[in-house]
Amino acid sequence: MNELEMKHLLEAALLAAGRPVTTQQLAELYDERERPSDEQVIGALQALAEDYQGRGLELLEVASGWRIQVRTQCVDFVSRLWQERPSRYSRALLETLALIAYRQPITRGEIEEIRGVAISSSIMRTLHDRNWIRVVGHREVPGRPEVLATTREFLDYFGLKALDQLPTLAELKDVETVGVQLEFNTTELSADDEATANTQAAAGDSDGDVGVGTSTASEQTNTSTEVEATNEMETESSDEPEPAAQ
Repeated sequence: MNELEMKHLLEAALLAAGRPVTTQQLAELYDERERPSDEQVIGALQALAEDYQGRGLELLEVASGWRIQVRTQCVDFVSRLWQERPSRYSRALLETLALIAYRQPITRGEIEEIRGVAISSSIMRTLHDRNWIRVVGHREVPGRPEVLATTREFLDYFGLKALDQLPTLAELKDVETVGVQLEFNTTELSADDEATANTQAAAGDSDGDVGVGTSTASEQTNTSTEVEATNEMETESSDEPEPAAQ
């Protein structure tokens, strides 16, 4: 089987899958008699990635395998195909996620100590529901608190193959920069959102943190037969001021 034919078959498989596929899984799509080696598959994939240079799509290897996705520069344009609002995240959620990503394994109490404010239950629920964080053990201290770390889905979402592809802390000045590097767009709350937050705070919301607000995540959009539309995140507010991450 020549490389051109292999590129066409692998491209079709990745588009149809609509999710990352490993090199081994791609090789196993072939009959055993004509199955290529992993090295041959990787060579064809790398050649296919070169074919996509300068186009609206790109072939990227992430933590869970290979995927074809919309190029970052085209995401905003393509997202207009759907009327749903993009996912929105608060500064508090970004700080919490950044601390877990850069200081893992870490406990919820350690995050709260660094941030100087309690973490809203909605933030932890959002991170777990997104499957961006997971419990990897328990700290051997009184109460045995859960130890948290990021997941493959976290890496996949931000187009990373491994944690060492995150920008170093030396390159970052504060969590706002983390947001940019992780392809977050951390915009301020609108006047309407602030009014809603104040109303909820007056009603007795005492989670001690700002929940999911109105920052937009510029998601690495996957492509199969169509691009997956992003989901709206739940919003929650607090009556306490929120310090920046240390």
